Amino acid sequence: MSLCDDFLEYLKSERNKSDNTLKSYDVSLRQFEDFFESLGEGHTWQTVTRDVVQEWVIYLVDNQHYNNSSVNARLSALRTFYHYLKRVGIETANPMQLISGPKKGKVLPSFVKEKEMDVLLDSEFPDTFEGILEKTVITMLYMTGMRCSEFLALEDKDVDFYSKQIKVTGKRNKQRLIPFGQELEDCIKQYMRKRNATVPEGAQKFLVNSKGKALTYFRLSGIVKANLTKVTTMQKRSPHVLRHSFATTLLNNHADIVSIQQLLGHADLSTTEVYTHLSFDDLNNAYKQAHPRGDTDSTT
Repeated sequence: MSLCDDFLEYLKSERNKSDNTLKSYDVSLRQFEDFFESLGEGHTWQTVTRDVVQEWVIYLVDNQHYNNSSVNARLSALRTFYHYLKRVGIETANPMQLISGPKKGKVLPSFVKEKEMDVLLDSEFPDTFEGILEKTVITMLYMTGMRCSEFLALEDKDVDFYSKQIKVTGKRNKQRLIPFGQELEDCIKQYMRKRNATVPEGAQKFLVNSKGKALTYFRLSGIVKANLTKVTTMQKRSPHVLRHSFATTLLNNHADIVSIQQLLGHADLSTTEVYTHLSFDDLNNAYKQAHPRGDTDSTT
């Protein structure tokens, strides 16, 4: 028998689960198995990762139009299944770690997969002002997790190349520091050289159009949507998706949740006392270790 069959037999004989529960669990597990096999990456129940589970949840919401209750029911089945595997001594990582289902009334955040962002950022952008602007927009949003309003308000003085950090002014004028690595530094410097050559009269903000005027949200959104269309078919392709992608990438690469919250500038009072005790060095190390494009020693 398969692992799923063993699990269902266990639920029936030892847990006395009802036929309806058994059928629900069976459907949920088969659906997930079909999904990870369809990815063509050779996954098994023992090798699937948290990222695969997250992809499945997005698929259920965006493509199958499942409501939050249906998604949570399927996640519950997976959770119970992996507890069972651990109980019977089958070695496997737990892909359900830190996975939480969508809350009632909450919109599930969309994110672009890490491998899709790699394809986009490693692609060739035109060596023109517009091309370099687009590359800078995509790279900075993905590698800093800034909100659109924070990015559009950024000024040259906020970028400290010596300390390799960006000072961001968030909601309620609360400021935070975001570290960056060599790849982002090279990208920013390339953009500033092209911008200064294109707009000799001086730029109003860090991000400007070819006339030196501050970039608008409409233009920023258009850049993100056009570029994400190259690597993903998901419906939502707004700038905020890159903020979610930043956080998801860090989480998937084992950054602690507290550092992620501070890097994002979340103002959740229930966590403020915890993460305000972290030093910038702690955040810098968490960023470099967890974000695949955050290594200050890397090259483009």
